[in-house]
Amino acid sequence: MANEAGKTARSGWETAVSRTMPYPGSRVWDFLVGDGLEIWLGPGAELPRERGAGYETAHGTAGEIRSFDAAHVSLTWQPKDWDHDSVVQVEVADLGKRSTLRIRQDQLADVAEKAEQRAYWEHVVERVEAALAER
Repeated sequence: MANEAGKTARSGWETAVSRTMPYPGSRVWDFLVGDGLEIWLGPGAELPRERGAGYETAHGTAGEIRSFDAAHVSLTWQPKDWDHDSVVQVEVADLGKRSTLRIRQDQLADVAEKAEQRAYWEHVVERVEAALAER
C-alpha cells in the first residue's frame, strides 16, 4: 500500500505514463524495438532479447534485461550519474486498430527523481506518437 503518492512499500518511488494511439499494437511495438529504440532507451543502445543481457547507451545509461516478451520488456535502468538502478517496464496493449503504450519506472530514489523521470517518459511518449504519425 502506498504511504505517499507514488511511493510503494515494495518498490519505492514510482511513476507511470500511458497513451492510447490510433495504431495497431504490432506497429507501435515494432517501432519501439526497432527504429524508435533511441527515442526511449537512448542513443547508441541496442536492445538485447535475452534475460540478463546488458546494454549501454552513448550517454552512459546502462542496465540489463529482466524479461523480453511479445509487446513487453522489463529492464534495469541506471544513468551514469545515479548511484542506484531502477526498473523500467515498457508495454504495448493491442486494442485492434488502436493500442496503449505504457511505461512504468520504479525503484526511484525520491520525489525529485520521480518528477524528473515522469517528465522524461511523457516526452518519450509524445516523440513516439509524433514519429509514428510521420510514417
